[in-house]
Amino acid sequence: MPLVRISSPHLTGRNRTQTVMLTVILATFPGILAQIWFFGWGNMIQIALACVTALAAEAAILKLRKRPVGFYLNDGSALLTAVLLGIALPPLSPWWLPVVGAIFAIVFAKQLYGGLGQNLFNPAMAAYALLLVSFPVYMTTRWAAPVTAGGDLPGFGETLRIILGSQPVPDAFTMATPLDTYKHEISASTAAAVRAQPMFGSWIAAGWEWVNLGFLTGGLWLLWRRIITWHIPAGFLAGLSLMSAAFGWDADSYTPLSLHLLSGATMLGAFFIATDPATAATSRMGKLVFGLGIGITLYIIRTWGGYPDAVAFSVLLFNFAAPLIDYYTQPRAYGHASAPRGLKKGNTHG
Repeated sequence: MPLVRISSPHLTGRNRTQTVMLTVILATFPGILAQIWFFGWGNMIQIALACVTALAAEAAILKLRKRPVGFYLNDGSALLTAVLLGIALPPLSPWWLPVVGAIFAIVFAKQLYGGLGQNLFNPAMAAYALLLVSFPVYMTTRWAAPVTAGGDLPGFGETLRIILGSQPVPDAFTMATPLDTYKHEISASTAAAVRAQPMFGSWIAAGWEWVNLGFLTGGLWLLWRRIITWHIPAGFLAGLSLMSAAFGWDADSYTPLSLHLLSGATMLGAFFIATDPATAATSRMGKLVFGLGIGITLYIIRTWGGYPDAVAFSVLLFNFAAPLIDYYTQPRAYGHASAPRGLKKGNTHG
């Protein structure tokens, strides 16, 4: 009988790939529900479009590669990639953005490297970066105004028509993100004046703080379920916080720490994106260094770079550095006095 060609390990346990992927998807629900409540149905539609496209692209490329389509589709990895991409997209993006992004994520960022576990870069973030660089207008002007900031949220039908392009986008439905607004206006204003705008609400950033708390809740649940470890999220948030404490202590000059932590894609990045096991560092010390580097880079790009939120670019940069980080943070093996560090004399393996 024909054998299914799969890589080791061949032993199975409770934490099968499908179980892990579906658990992570389930953990995103609090954040997604907060998105729907404060920003309307847009992200739910983006997620649906991305999921359908990702599954179709995965099936097509597996067929071309002569791999068992049902076996690989069943692992849930394509679905998770699509969910993360749909969450990250502006709610009122045109329909072809999630379609193009999902195809790129599956075909080029995942299958081109050989499939799950062999990809160098996080597929969802590679797709997001491609869309942001290629279509900056759509990726920066289609953010929905939160209902708590006086936004007049469109209903499901109207949102669908806007995304499909059969209805123009009213200016009242869109606005810049709080991170973008604060970054560009604080140089000519004061923190009190900038924060007086409706988009910041009465707390930190109207709607955004609840979305981030939703993803924080889901991330803590993943920690409790031992799907992820604490090292990368802790390093990520510590790096961002330390940089903000060192350079952003004056809210009249730089974005305050509260806005960094509870606006943008901070908690989504810390618990769901940076922790991707296929593209992150693997040793305990390596995970801390990996997360710390992402957090520091995120602050640098947000503060002095050209993008208001830079989770995608920060993660992709450290995906590239993950093998090097692992090489220099190997744990001590049993029976050895110390962990291997750097190149040894006579070691010619490259």
